[in-house]
Amino acid sequence: MIMMINYPDKLNIIFDKLYNLGIKPIIVGGFIRDSLVRIDSKDIDIEVYGISSFLELQNILKEFGSVNVVGKSFGVCKLYFEDYDLDFSFPRIDNKVQPGHKGFEIAIDTTLDFKTATSRRDFTINSIGYDVLKKEILDPFGGIDDFKNKILRAVNLESFSQDPLRVLRAIQFAARFNLKIEDNLFSTCKDMVLKGMLEELPKERIFEEVKKLLLYAKKPSHGFELLKEFGSNIYTQNLSVIDAIAKQKTTNNQTNLVLMLAGLCYNLSQKEAQNFIQKLTDEKELLQRSLLLVKKHNDTNTLYKNSLSDYYLYKLAAEVNIDELLILKSAIYLTNDNTKAFKTVQEIKKRAKELNILDKKLPAILMGRDILKFALKPSPLFSKIISDAYDAQMHGKFSNHDSALLWLKNYLKS
Repeated sequence: MIMMINYPDKLNIIFDKLYNLGIKPIIVGGFIRDSLVRIDSKDIDIEVYGISSFLELQNILKEFGSVNVVGKSFGVCKLYFEDYDLDFSFPRIDNKVQPGHKGFEIAIDTTLDFKTATSRRDFTINSIGYDVLKKEILDPFGGIDDFKNKILRAVNLESFSQDPLRVLRAIQFAARFNLKIEDNLFSTCKDMVLKGMLEELPKERIFEEVKKLLLYAKKPSHGFELLKEFGSNIYTQNLSVIDAIAKQKTTNNQTNLVLMLAGLCYNLSQKEAQNFIQKLTDEKELLQRSLLLVKKHNDTNTLYKNSLSDYYLYKLAAEVNIDELLILKSAIYLTNDNTKAFKTVQEIKKRAKELNILDKKLPAILMGRDILKFALKPSPLFSKIISDAYDAQMHGKFSNHDSALLWLKNYLKS
């Protein structure tokens, strides 16, 4: 099938080198799939055919940068080149020998034809290749038609059912690309979950797929609904809230994950929220930041415009990132049709911006070194003085260093 894929021209220097050595590179997987829906990607997988050894591939690629050989047992060479993460792999056959995602015996065979090598892949939409020399799409399993028809179909149901991770990949692809899971694949996924196959996976591997669902799907609720239909217990009732958060994403993926996890748990107790998040991940930063947002949302559950003084906002900014808290609150209020509370959130955001504390706390004017100027020696009393000074600053008792020192002088006299 003749069809152009716009891969980076910078890669031609590598491809030409491979061609001249009688090696055939084919771009495969996610880069091709994403190109079909005009999603840019810096991660590119390239399968190489007609090469004699892994060492030969390493030696060829060394000319273009540092080669990471971590994936040697899987026939993968990683190369960072011109801002692109390139994965060069050998065609292979996978045989299931043990339970779990990694329980496969890998047989590398560079003489395989593309269709045979691609038959090990999970979905037809991920089994599309691009021959950059012939400028030709290789689509032996009809992935392009499935993608156009919004269908998620397995390449091979028997091999699919051997890898429990593929269930999670099914739900995140279905949600990210708004695909309907083909009936036989749906039944296979459900059967795998009911057999407890997800329990074979380490928690961090499960969360890698959940992260993609939360970060890249326009409606992550679709993926969680599918998990529920399959029989998984990774589920809460707050799915419309995370869909609303998905429309307000920040430029920081870690922050987006914090917001999503807090959205899933916003109406749970701290203990219930902690248990749910820890069911997904042991990442301490995600857990702490998410639980803090849940707590501060519950602490400020009822917003009264007149009671939200500048002092209150200064105090709030010292405890939590106001912008993140307001994203969470606006998603909750929009979901629950609480127009009054949503308007209050917008007014708070405007005032926090004016005070320059939307995403940081008020910088303290008085420091420990200022106290030392008054001939006081460091002591446990220092922390109380600093705390009282910051409280006075938030109350507007002083706004610059000179007036702060005058306040401190009078404070110490008293």
